[in-house]
Amino acid sequence: MSRTFSSLSIRNYRNFFIGNNATFLGMWMTRTAQAWLVLAELTKGDATALGWLTSAMFLPTMLLTPLAGSFADRFPKLRIMLCAQSLLLFDIVVLSALTLTGQVRLWHVFVLALLDGIAGAFDNPSRQATVTELVPAGEVSNAIGLNATSFNTARLVGPGAAGLLIAAIGTGPVFVVNAFMIVFQILALLSLDRKSMSSLPPRAEKAGFMAAVKYISVRPPLLLMFLIALAMGAFGFNQGVTNPLMSTQVFGKGATEFGILGSVMGIGSLTSALIAARRPRPRIRHVVVGLGMFSVASCIAAVSPTFLFFLLIQIPLGMATVQVMVTANALVQTSVAPEVRGRIMAVWGAVIMGLAPIISPLVGWIGSAFGPRATVWFGAIGISAAFLVAAAYLYKRGGVDFHMSRTRPWLDIQPHTEPDAA
Repeated sequence: MSRTFSSLSIRNYRNFFIGNNATFLGMWMTRTAQAWLVLAELTKGDATALGWLTSAMFLPTMLLTPLAGSFADRFPKLRIMLCAQSLLLFDIVVLSALTLTGQVRLWHVFVLALLDGIAGAFDNPSRQATVTELVPAGEVSNAIGLNATSFNTARLVGPGAAGLLIAAIGTGPVFVVNAFMIVFQILALLSLDRKSMSSLPPRAEKAGFMAAVKYISVRPPLLLMFLIALAMGAFGFNQGVTNPLMSTQVFGKGATEFGILGSVMGIGSLTSALIAARRPRPRIRHVVVGLGMFSVASCIAAVSPTFLFFLLIQIPLGMATVQVMVTANALVQTSVAPEVRGRIMAVWGAVIMGLAPIISPLVGWIGSAFGPRATVWFGAIGISAAFLVAAAYLYKRGGVDFHMSRTRPWLDIQPHTEPDAA
């Protein structure tokens, strides 16, 4: 098997990967359908309501991260994921029934999105930390890259499929599809052979979340990755608000075109994910270059004169997003101690999505007050500032990389100045 797909030769990871494909596809379809349901069917174009929907999805991440990270290090991760997926299944069945019967109301969508957020807050750190337990150390970077491929393949297919289904038969069937996808994911998790996983025994003692925060704060290259992730979460991941507004209010398009936006972004995302999976070693310079690419593409998107132009600029946006986030994720996961990995990945999820409850309503208000293009400029300016800071840091240090010492291979992350390190 080629280097790109080498991790799929391992049965446990292959089953995990297939299950992820199903759940990611259903998730992207559902996000598209929820946004359309709120914007076009329940509020008739209220950008602020769309912002509050995103806020409801990610508020639990901000509030529950310390608890979720500690759970991931103290209890079996598969059990946590199965419980979270069961809650997600309950939520989508209820939303499907309400939508198909015509009884759905805005507050229903918000409450169910909040419950989804609770499930996701616990699922995400356990899911990310589990990847390193399914493959040998030499395959971790490849496995993380393939996970990104899975996520972005779904991003390529999901929104477009949702748009077509919405246009043809309505939003309800999209939610039904996701219900079946979650069932498939649960079956995939149940199929994993726990005996062949390289997990540490769950910790019986209290796993302090603040210890993970301190662990990050005293390692400058690791801290840089988290600050970049924070910037991407705050300014780079607002497409759930910006794209519906741009497609409907600036370019006058419908559900099909709105869905295609996400799919076209997925073309760039998938391409970048496959490239990341082939890299034997992720580097900080890949993250910073991707951040610069995202900055430039965002500025261009803000001034797009036509829908086709805005559509095509989603490709480099998708490529840049994955180059930044997948590379940074791989650097983090391969450079931290196994006993703190669950809490570290909980912090990772928190910095990416933890500000969404604050930022998303703000972006929605900006759209209502200043127009849809202002929401794109908001992200472009924020990411541009982050790129300048990261580039200055990289230049000042003469190029840094994650370096694992021989004596403490997971605990030491030190500046490295070899010519190829950056």
